[in-house]
Amino acid sequence: MKVTVPVLSVLSLFLMLALTGCQTGQFDDNPPQPGVTNQPDVPKQTGSMLLREGDTLSISIPGSSSLDTTQTIRTDGKIVLPLIGEVVAVGKTPEELQDELLKRYQPQVAAKQVIVNVQSESIPVYVTGAVLRPGPISVNHPISALDAVMEAGGFDFTKANAKAVVVVRQEKDRTLRYTLNLKKALAGSQGRPFYLQPYDIVYVPERFTWY
Repeated sequence: MKVTVPVLSVLSLFLMLALTGCQTGQFDDNPPQPGVTNQPDVPKQTGSMLLREGDTLSISIPGSSSLDTTQTIRTDGKIVLPLIGEVVAVGKTPEELQDELLKRYQPQVAAKQVIVNVQSESIPVYVTGAVLRPGPISVNHPISALDAVMEAGGFDFTKANAKAVVVVRQEKDRTLRYTLNLKKALAGSQGRPFYLQPYDIVYVPERFTWY
């Protein structure tokens, strides 16, 4: 996806503001472990994750196959289904969406069950700084910070500081910052990968040079 200069400027401004007043965590070989306060965990499995914009859902009603459909959640968070029209899907688990669809379909077709399966997940994250193709990326599987950098074309090794890559994360009413040494990951000596959450910003700083 082509990203215009104004968008990148906004991302850069956001990073400058975030990096000056947010909670921080410093990680070297090993990223944060589960259960530690203010540290991200590995993403949950698909069945327990909240649905997001861009997720593709397979929806079926046993006994009413003509109503079976595959839908991608729109940017407004909704899907459109036969007979019942628009339904908000974003922010619900697949199980919660199933319950809602069952209630709405029962008066129409006497449905006894609605099955919602997530075929693919869309995970939007942003990569900026000293990479070859900065901008937003969207993938349909859990992605680590290093994976995201590779999706953005990889490090610009003429100026990238891979030892101090920053992940900026907005969590409710606070901004968190995590500093990662991805140079060790490139060398194959990193422990568990640092997985990203939707809308994380990965910032690759430039090395300091003397002129």
